[in-house]
Amino acid sequence: MARDAVRPPQGPGVLLIRAVALLVLLAGSAQAQTCPQHFADGRRPDLVNPKLRRETTPLCYDAFALLYSAVSRTPVYAAEHLTRPSVAAARRVDRVDAFHDEEALPASDRARLEDYVRSGFDRGHMAPAGDMPTGAAQAQSFTLANIVPQDRAVNRGLWAAIEESVRRLATARGAVFVVTGPVYAGDSVQAMNGRVLVPTQLFKALYDPARGEAGAYLVPNRDDAEWRAVSLAELSDVAGLDVFPGLPDSVKRRAMDLPEPRTYSRGDEAGAAPHGRNREPDSFEAWARQQIHRLARRLWRDLMRAIF
Repeated sequence: MARDAVRPPQGPGVLLIRAVALLVLLAGSAQAQTCPQHFADGRRPDLVNPKLRRETTPLCYDAFALLYSAVSRTPVYAAEHLTRPSVAAARRVDRVDAFHDEEALPASDRARLEDYVRSGFDRGHMAPAGDMPTGAAQAQSFTLANIVPQDRAVNRGLWAAIEESVRRLATARGAVFVVTGPVYAGDSVQAMNGRVLVPTQLFKALYDPARGEAGAYLVPNRDDAEWRAVSLAELSDVAGLDVFPGLPDSVKRRAMDLPEPRTYSRGDEAGAAPHGRNREPDSFEAWARQQIHRLARRLWRDLMRAIF
């Protein structure tokens, strides 16, 4: 019998399953390796608080790396190297939500999509989707291994503005290293769905290698949050992490002047692509990959909306 005489199963369910499989292939899976390019001097943060070392897994992605905790079912931290070209590329990538469980982790260790359903919390990125320079990297950023339960007002307001200010700083200065993570302070930390710990605070630490200065934003995870700037030394006391262990103590003790959080307008930067459009790909092959990737991510989003 000729092969083309056999009709494969049809229907929206089959198409969605195929799209999900395609998305996984396009996005790539996380790798448990070192990926030094995402860290200042190639060195991962030191876990000063020994409690943070329990049941952790390092994961590497195209544009960021993280350390995942099976205790909190959140990242301990996420690390990035933001550059002027990477931020410019990220501005040209349309956002398509594609939240997903992290298949590289044992099923019992993972946060799950249903953990966040009707929780009252946003799924807050540690390595922001808006930092990702390609569609594939952006899809990877939606792994729940990169997500913490975040107050909605903070996530959509102050925190989003901090993320944008960091991108602006990377553009202005050429490059910065960034480490972002949650803080769990006190004896009564909430466990969402009885499984995922809810941070009491969030931090975003920066290091400018050209100027030799560093500092961190520290933000309570509540709707009336106000940010404050802290030194890396103070952050180590609060979060239990030495985020840039290769820096001298003199740099760690002094907080750099951090930019005020502000939002982004497409007209702010010369050469920015028009809103809602991407730069034209350089070849037909690149164009085809881009179109397939967009379709797969949109089908994934529609599937998630249909389920939840």
